[in-house]
Amino acid sequence: MNRQWAVHWTRLRLIILTVVAAVATMLAVTAQAASARPSSPRAFAWGGGPKPTIVLEHGAWADAASWDKVIGQLQEDGFTVDAPPNPLRGVSYDTTYLTDFLSTIHRPIVLVGHSYGGFVITNAATGDPEVKALVYVDAFIPDVHDTLAGLLANSGSCLGGSPADVFNVVPYPNPVGTGGPPGDVDTYIKPDVVPGCFASGLPAPQAAVIAAIQRPLALSTLFEPSGPPAWTTIPSWAVIGTADRVIPPAVLTSMAQHAHAHIIDVNAGHLSMISRANTVTKVIIDAANATG
Repeated sequence: MNRQWAVHWTRLRLIILTVVAAVATMLAVTAQAASARPSSPRAFAWGGGPKPTIVLEHGAWADAASWDKVIGQLQEDGFTVDAPPNPLRGVSYDTTYLTDFLSTIHRPIVLVGHSYGGFVITNAATGDPEVKALVYVDAFIPDVHDTLAGLLANSGSCLGGSPADVFNVVPYPNPVGTGGPPGDVDTYIKPDVVPGCFASGLPAPQAAVIAAIQRPLALSTLFEPSGPPAWTTIPSWAVIGTADRVIPPAVLTSMAQHAHAHIIDVNAGHLSMISRANTVTKVIIDAANATG
């Protein structure tokens, strides 16, 4: 019996040693993989004071879902995030909508806009003491009296061709009551234009979904002038997609320099918050850190 017990004990020891060795190997591999991964692009050191709320304003032919990846990352880092709908009815109407929304937030705000959303945040933040930073993501950064049409004129934008080749137009009821002039129409980017233009650089199936769910911009919005810009008194950051075909990089850079924004170039098309969400999130956090 003693000999049998010794044999069993020897076998048991071998099994235990094998398991321990396997666990140690697994932990070593995990640690090596973790050390090989780049540090989180979202790492930040908070400087104290109330943590700002991040408000994300989407642009034309999009909705708040375009911020999904960025929202998830910001929430992981403990930020309160709001992504209210942009009505896309006109600069004045959309600005008033966002201004009213911001008035309900009684803490510091980092206000972020994509594309046409840049027009809206530029106007909505003017005179709001809670807005501490502006972040423009592939966005217009207008000065007073600028219009969308004027800023894109002769720019080489992929939306700048013959309107009949680029847009489908649809009448909408009672445009006067919703911010637009009589005879105003909604514009949709033609589905075959979206993949190589608005959603350039994204996989074809994803671009097709974006084309299907786009929200229209009222045509009159293209010609409505911007008001006094908030960036004259609020620090701003600009993410510039170097492959943007909607707002060409030269136009993005010119506006950002005019506004004295911190410029961050990213190898992306017009939807960098989707294709380069880590970079966009990091810029937003950099702006938030500057408010601390």
